[in-house]
Amino acid sequence: MAHAKHTGQGNPIIRHKFTADPTVLVHNDTLYLYTGHDTPPAGVEDYVMNDWLCFSSGDLVNWKEHPSPLKAADFSWAKGDAYASKVIERDNKFYWYAAVSHRSIPGMAIGVAVADQPTGPFSDAKGFALISHDMIPPTANQKANLDPTAIIDENGQAYLIWGNQTCYMAKLKNNMIAIDGPINIISLPAFSEGAHIHKNGDWYYLSYGYGMPEKIGYAMSRNANGPWTFTGILNQVPKNCETNRPAIIDFKGTSYLFYHNGALKGGGSHRRSICIDYLRYNQNGTIIPVIMTTQGVEKATS
Repeated sequence: MAHAKHTGQGNPIIRHKFTADPTVLVHNDTLYLYTGHDTPPAGVEDYVMNDWLCFSSGDLVNWKEHPSPLKAADFSWAKGDAYASKVIERDNKFYWYAAVSHRSIPGMAIGVAVADQPTGPFSDAKGFALISHDMIPPTANQKANLDPTAIIDENGQAYLIWGNQTCYMAKLKNNMIAIDGPINIISLPAFSEGAHIHKNGDWYYLSYGYGMPEKIGYAMSRNANGPWTFTGILNQVPKNCETNRPAIIDFKGTSYLFYHNGALKGGGSHRRSICIDYLRYNQNGTIIPVIMTTQGVEKATS
């Protein structure tokens, strides 16, 4: 049963649970926020993430929590680890790309789940991994398949972008659950992880965790397929947290940056919390660097 929480208290926006790695979707004038869920026991400084959470809002101030729509264990071929993800809508279905640890193939993998409504429940769309470690160019990095992001361009072509230390890109078939063609590498300076692709006007933007600890850097292109030109730093290292994962979206005529920090009591790099601040563009399409605030954003009105 959904229930209301978190009214107008600024950043972080979710305060009763630790939330990380935002991905956002607008459907029927409602914004859906999907997050990772940090649950390390007391005294443990490591990533312990087993499920994802879902919140919705009509104004970005009042948030409603929904039952967890997806767990790492919902992928029968996965052994756990609910890392960063991306939810996207196509043809009235909702596709959720998520990074998990594979049960039988060494290394991280990306699964895809599907639902008929944004709050789920979501179920494994394939019964096996969309991307596994043996599919990418040879690498010793067992965490290479992290943090997927996806977009559908103006021609209806869908793309998946992901990676850790190396950024990978592949086309998706129209069914959204199969790769269409080769897996390519996108060359980006200081690429760490946490990729996010979005479009504004005639420009595509690929933002990502830059360096370690992570700022957010971004590249621009006229085409979702690239080539990408590195453009600059979007924001600095977040408070009390070494990682940084952006989600950028327009809602009711205004652009927003979702990210996480470690600002809650007891928080840190393994106990993170989602925040929102305004995002603005220069006339030439570049992004004005975002200053992270404690006050967050005001109510979004249409």
